[in-house]
Amino acid sequence: MSSGSRSPSVSRAASIVPSPSVQRRSDTPQPPLPSPSSTLHRQRNDRPPHSNSPDEGGSCYTELHPGPQSYVEKLRAEEGSAGVDPLRGEDGNVYFSPVVETVSSFKPSRYQSPLMLKENKPLEVGILRRVKELLAEVDPKTAAKHITKADCTVARILEVTPEVQKMMGVSSGMELLTLPHGQQLRLDLLERRGRCDDMVTMFQTMAIMLAVDVLGCTGSTEERAGLLHKIIQIAAELKSTMGNMFGFAAVMRALELPQVSRLEQTWTALRQRHTEGAILYEKTLRPFMKSLNDGRESCPLSNTSFPHILPLLSLLEKSVAVGEGMEPWETVEVGVDVVMFHLGAARTIAQLGGIYRSNAESKLQGFQEQAEVLELFLTDFQMRLLWGSRGAEENQALRYAKFDQVLTALSNKLEPPVRPR
Repeated sequence: MSSGSRSPSVSRAASIVPSPSVQRRSDTPQPPLPSPSSTLHRQRNDRPPHSNSPDEGGSCYTELHPGPQSYVEKLRAEEGSAGVDPLRGEDGNVYFSPVVETVSSFKPSRYQSPLMLKENKPLEVGILRRVKELLAEVDPKTAAKHITKADCTVARILEVTPEVQKMMGVSSGMELLTLPHGQQLRLDLLERRGRCDDMVTMFQTMAIMLAVDVLGCTGSTEERAGLLHKIIQIAAELKSTMGNMFGFAAVMRALELPQVSRLEQTWTALRQRHTEGAILYEKTLRPFMKSLNDGRESCPLSNTSFPHILPLLSLLEKSVAVGEGMEPWETVEVGVDVVMFHLGAARTIAQLGGIYRSNAESKLQGFQEQAEVLELFLTDFQMRLLWGSRGAEENQALRYAKFDQVLTALSNKLEPPVRPR
């Protein structure tokens, strides 16, 4: 299938090369996909004229061939709930010709926003001021809905057209991220919420932006405590109301960044002036987050719009998901059990893309998004805000390493570290 069948949004978001038709069976190991260069070379030079057979002189990469059902499709057929499916042909066969995306869907250098000029410097004061105003005006539930809308769109849970489904070779981004040709989606999700190599501290654009909101607050300690309370409320809404574990994990990481967690005066003010928020964070949200990572807790399926996939992304893309110290599944006590839990969860997640979509649509039904508020939670906007129009597309590790120093400087300015006597 050529890239011309993609929707305009995907055409803008990804640069792709054709891959051979992928025949996927749950019980058969699959060979690795060929590189784009070898694929194109064989397509142009090895295929005999007018060949209609994939076995004559090389594969016919430009034509669709019926293949066996995917694991999810097989289950649906067995349960008698296959129904009308954009991946199924009139003859009843399921056709697969997925494409391999090779470039990130995020294009910060080309991004245009009414909140910033065509070119901007990192952390411009005027943009930061407007971001703070918008975050102060929006209530936690509305903010959680905007975050969920952005998250589910990036992950291809929502707004996935039949053309995009055919491009992916599956019907949901939740299945795509478990497959070899879903690597770029995994990398994009790690950019939005994950970690990068050669880092001392775990970062993600959402967490950094929220941390900047707290650390860049030049007001009183009580004002910073109020911001922490607002962020805690947003995390609670993402967990309970929206069932968005992806967004919930990112907001929790913002609160757990060392540059934020070390602000003793600010956290003391939070406990004094927003006691209920402090208790909610310490007694409910933090233990729940730890249980999610340890594989001892899960969000009810009926309430989940976006499952907790960060451990899975970390396992599948370990080379770009290196964080501080060891992950929960790397310790001697729980290592194998936790790894097996998250790998087992991948199979379940791949099967339930339709349920996540239905849940997300139900929770966002009647939701009227505010354009400027939604901008705050788009990765392209966050990258431009944090690194500027020129720095947003620099080497990932370099970008985060520089910002580690910025956050540390901001944190130390607010509450200077105590020097040993």
